[in-house]
Amino acid sequence: MKKYRCQICGYEYDPAVGDPDGGVAPGTPFEKLPPDWICPICGASKENFEPV
Repeated sequence: MKKYRCQICGYEYDPAVGDPDGGVAPGTPFEKLPPDWICPICGASKENFEPV
């Protein structure tokens, strides 16, 4: 599973960790995140992320 980086603030979404504060369980690939998921740091949408 690939990591994805926010192009605005640099936050990296790591599928192995998920986003516990955002309700995303560890092991969730970026492609399976809900469409309305946002960057936990700056609030950017998924469209602002790129593979690392």
